[in-house]
Amino acid sequence: MRLTTKGRFAVTAMIDLALRQDAGPVTLAAISQRQQISLSYLEQLFGKLRRHNLVESTRGPGGGYTLGRKSTEITVADIILSVDEPIDATHCGGKENCNGGEGRCMTHDLWASLNSKMVEFLDSVSLQKLVDDQLAKGLVVENKPSIKRAIAPMPISQPIRVNVPNSVFDLGNMFAKS
Repeated sequence: MRLTTKGRFAVTAMIDLALRQDAGPVTLAAISQRQQISLSYLEQLFGKLRRHNLVESTRGPGGGYTLGRKSTEITVADIILSVDEPIDATHCGGKENCNGGEGRCMTHDLWASLNSKMVEFLDSVSLQKLVDDQLAKGLVVENKPSIKRAIAPMPISQPIRVNVPNSVFDLGNMFAKS
């Protein structure tokens, strides 16, 4: 089995989301910034996670993502499989045609057994356990969002009072007085 960045990033993003969702929906832009994952890549991953009901989205100002189920009910296997990450160490992809269509290779049962153990292990690790591990390592979760809003209130500016003439006539009158 080769775990690609798709599976790794999905698990990392889900841990980040689970750590911070108590403060409300978490934006992908905030996850992207904290975890150094491309925003467009996260959008693709979260589309798949949403279709598998692992996350829920909230639109509009203050929107973002929250977990679709309790973190104790989501496993690493759920996350990896939802982003189309195959968990398969066999050469044939489990089709049992390892030798170019002439049946199974001599090590097929070994790799199939490894697949079974990997799925069993990943299915035994909950998202909550990964969150608890991060907190036990001393990770401090900030309460405020780390992303500044794109729309900020305009600063109130006071008009500048300049003591200069505002017309040609006033300018002429000013020189006439001097």
